Amino acid sequence: MRMDFDKLKKRNSFELQNLKAEGKPIVGTFCTYSPKELIYAVGGVAVSLCANDESSINIAHKELPRNLCPLIKASYGYAVSKKCPYMNASDIIVGETTCDGKKKMYELLANHKPVYVLELPNMTNKRSLALWKDELISFKEFLQEKFKAKITQENLLEAVKIHNEERELMCELMELNKAIPSPIKGSELHEILFASEFIYDKKEKIKTLKAFIEATKQNLEAKISDKKRIIITGCPSGGVYEKIIKQIENLGADVVAFENCVGTKNYRNLVEEEGNLIENIAKRYLEIPCSVMYKNDKRAQIIKEFIKEYSADGVIDIVLSGCHTYAIETNKIREASKEAGANYMSLETDYSRQDSGQIRTRLEAFIELL
Repeated sequence: MRMDFDKLKKRNSFELQNLKAEGKPIVGTFCTYSPKELIYAVGGVAVSLCANDESSINIAHKELPRNLCPLIKASYGYAVSKKCPYMNASDIIVGETTCDGKKKMYELLANHKPVYVLELPNMTNKRSLALWKDELISFKEFLQEKFKAKITQENLLEAVKIHNEERELMCELMELNKAIPSPIKGSELHEILFASEFIYDKKEKIKTLKAFIEATKQNLEAKISDKKRIIITGCPSGGVYEKIIKQIENLGADVVAFENCVGTKNYRNLVEEEGNLIENIAKRYLEIPCSVMYKNDKRAQIIKEFIKEYSADGVIDIVLSGCHTYAIETNKIREASKEAGANYMSLETDYSRQDSGQIRTRLEAFIELL
C-alpha cells in the first residue's frame, strides 16, 4: 500500500474552502508551538502557513531585509500577494515570539490579516511555564470571544486525546525507519509528514495512518543494506527538499529521520490527560527542543539517541540563511554527533536554486566520507 497523502492534501485544499463556507473557524499557524488543542476545542481548524518556495520573496523584499530567513520572507510575500489559499482562508493568524525576524514580521502582517501573538518564553523553567500557561489561558478566552464558542473541559479533553493519538501514530510511522533497510524512503516520509499538516479531518488522518503503518509492517524485509543512513536536523526542510533530501537519495544514501519541525519536533511528547489540561498543554509545548530556547540541551541529547536508534552514519544540519539560533547551535550538534559516532555536516542555504550545484558537490563529498 502506498500512502497518497499528496492527493489527500490537494483534495483537502478544496475541503478547506467548504469548511470556511460552513462557518468553521480557520486559524493560520506558523510554528509547532501553536497550541492546536485549543483551536480544535473551539471548533476550529489549524492550517500551516510556513511558505516553502521562493516565488513570493521578491515581493517581501519591498518591506523586509534581504538577509532575513527565507521562510519568513516567503511567508510574508504570500500574505501580501494574497496568493496563498491557506493564508487567504484564515480568519486569524497565530504567531509566537520565537525568533526576532518572525516577531517583527507579525507587526507588518497585522496590516493585512488579523494577528494574535502568543508570548512564548525563551526558557523552560517554572516561571516560564507559569507565563506560558497564562498565555494559553488568555488565548483560550480570545478564541471563545472571537468565534462565539465555549471551550469546555469535555471538548478540550477530546482535543487532547485525538492530538495525542495522532502524535503517537506519527511517531510510530517515523520509527519504522529504524529498521535496516529503512522501509520508507526519506523523500516519501518527508512528503507524508509535510502533507499531513493539510489534512483537517483528524479521524480520517488517523485511519489512513493506521492502514499505512500496518501495511508497511507486513512488508518489512530482513535484507542486508550497505546504504549510508543520514539524519536531517535543524531548520524546517520544506523549502529545501529538492536540493537536499532528493539529492541525498540520488547519491545513493538513505534519509532515515527528520529531527526538525517537519518531523519529530512536531510530534514527540504527549499531553497528560489527567489534571489541569491547560497546564498540561503548556508543559508539552514548552518541551519542544527548539533552538530559540535558552540552554536548549535536549536537542543534542535527542541527536545522540537518534544516531544509535536509527543506526545513522551521518547527521546533516540544515541552517536557513539568517537563522542565527540554529546557526549558533551547529557546534553543539557537531559535538553530539561526534560523541555518538556519526559524521556531521552543516549546510547553510536558502530557497533559491543558485547553490544547488554547490550543495550537491558537498553532499557527494560527505557521503563518500561516511
